[in-house]
Amino acid sequence: MDAATLAPLLHRIRACERCRSVLPHAPRPVLQASVSARILIAGQAPGRRVHASGLPFDDPSGERLRAWMGIGRDRFYDAARIAIAPMAFCYPGTGKSGDLPPRPECAPAWRQPLLSAMPQIGLTLVIGRYAQAWHLPEAPATVTECVRAWRQVWPQQLPLPHPSPRNQRWLRRNPWFEAEVLPALRSRVAELLDCL
Repeated sequence: MDAATLAPLLHRIRACERCRSVLPHAPRPVLQASVSARILIAGQAPGRRVHASGLPFDDPSGERLRAWMGIGRDRFYDAARIAIAPMAFCYPGTGKSGDLPPRPECAPAWRQPLLSAMPQIGLTLVIGRYAQAWHLPEAPATVTECVRAWRQVWPQQLPLPHPSPRNQRWLRRNPWFEAEVLPALRSRVAELLDCL
């Protein structure tokens, strides 16, 4: 696939209204993709702030994710290098304990065509349980177990906890993540981005 083929797919995704009747706001699919992208960030779904700005990970979670990756905003938002494609492209709304799960209609409709359009991906960051269930169906059932088993899918994929500030307790309970996983992540990101 080339850029001329990906462009109509992105246009259709950005015009999608499959979930209009169940979303708290008008659909606003948020993603970033290019046929030349080397890294794919597979998250959950946009939050309220991202829905408002239209820019993926334009929130404290994004700040932490960029720190984990060892890159700044300019590189992060360079679609020629980094694709950002959550499991659902629209903000699903808020529940009792945070944002609602990604809408289930989105991934079956768009995920495979979009992934097929990005043949240069050398690393997929699989963030959170919903993305892990899709991208790593054989992985352990919990986020902690999945992330702890990261070497089983490395260096093509890396399961991550959500970088949300709400995950402070998880990070404190799992110091091995910062000691072992983040140095490997930063090294792989630098390797993939520096080859362009």
